[in-house]
Amino acid sequence: MTLKAGIATSTHPSPIRAAEEVVAKAKAEAGIVRPDFVILYATVAYPQEALVRAVYAAAGGAPLIGCSAEGIISQAGSSEDTFAVMATVIESDTLRFQIASAEGLSQDSAMVGRAIGTKLASGLAEDNLAVLVFADGLTLNFDRFAHGLSDSLQAPRFLPLLGGTAGDSWEFKKTFQYLNDRVLSDAAVCALWSGPQRLAYGVNHGCIPIGKKRQITKADGTIIYEIDHKPALQVMREYVDIDEENDWPKAIQNLALGFEAPREISKQYDEYVIRYIPAKDDEAGSIRIPTEVKAGDGVWMTRRDHDKIQTGIDRLVTDLRQQMGDAQPQLVLQFDCAGRGKVIFKQDQLQALQKRLREGVSPHAPWSGFHCYSEIGPVNQRNLFHNFTAVVAALY
Repeated sequence: MTLKAGIATSTHPSPIRAAEEVVAKAKAEAGIVRPDFVILYATVAYPQEALVRAVYAAAGGAPLIGCSAEGIISQAGSSEDTFAVMATVIESDTLRFQIASAEGLSQDSAMVGRAIGTKLASGLAEDNLAVLVFADGLTLNFDRFAHGLSDSLQAPRFLPLLGGTAGDSWEFKKTFQYLNDRVLSDAAVCALWSGPQRLAYGVNHGCIPIGKKRQITKADGTIIYEIDHKPALQVMREYVDIDEENDWPKAIQNLALGFEAPREISKQYDEYVIRYIPAKDDEAGSIRIPTEVKAGDGVWMTRRDHDKIQTGIDRLVTDLRQQMGDAQPQLVLQFDCAGRGKVIFKQDQLQALQKRLREGVSPHAPWSGFHCYSEIGPVNQRNLFHNFTAVVAALY
């Protein structure tokens, strides 16, 4: 089972030079002549179309998926520079990659899921490993997308969904998804991975509840209108600091909603499932989250906690090493919340945490990751959506 994976980063502001640089370095690092698959992450400071087209061309037209990122994570650590791009190039005589995309998440996320599932269904096989998912971080309704994908794909056994949602440097205006030489928005791009390798994965968040349990009293789909019969925005303002009150991006970098975790995952995961708040409506006093919610659901306000993030890293390492045993990963994928980056940690603290994770899982494995608006990963064979979370998957 030959698998080569090369990973390279660049902070050069020229999209053409950065593209050529990362592909050339990644190929040279792994001794790859012609890639079979490419994963691309880049910050939104780059002209997206020019960058993606240049990477696709430099990689010889290999299938490519990816998205805009708040930052990139590699063997060298985390970078949230204004200009940051990372290419992961893979060559394998055993892995197979089938890609698909669809637009229109804001209108009908279930339709997007069904369209992608229909396109990927021809690749169903006994050796399917996972579906890699990158989606718009502002418009995805994950519950409906996942149901649509599952209904049309009709996988004969549990198929993990792994990935994250695109960011736009905390602007919350427009994110980008990549498929081959195309740049999309309001879309999801996916890759069905198949082959004889095995896959280990783990999920861990770092938030703690603050205050008492509240109750959602009016909601519709992903929109929360009232909590405890008060406008949802009014309730949120009870928990924000003074410097966050008129700075929405800063407020939601620190404050999120916690919902009671389903009993079947709480032991392996945590008491709470975390949801960030990508949008609000000042006139209606409402907020929106990326998953379905209904009146009567209990909810807690939560904030990130340094200590819990650090202990969560150790739990992730233990979980992954137990799954892999003595095997060493051939490639590690990390999908880590933008809210666990420089907005909470000083650079030396963040790099120390990332190093702790890498060395615990595998100090020498190729490491490919990005800081995203949301994370996607299974817990106890349930595909779930996460926020303020790290999802790590190891191919071995």
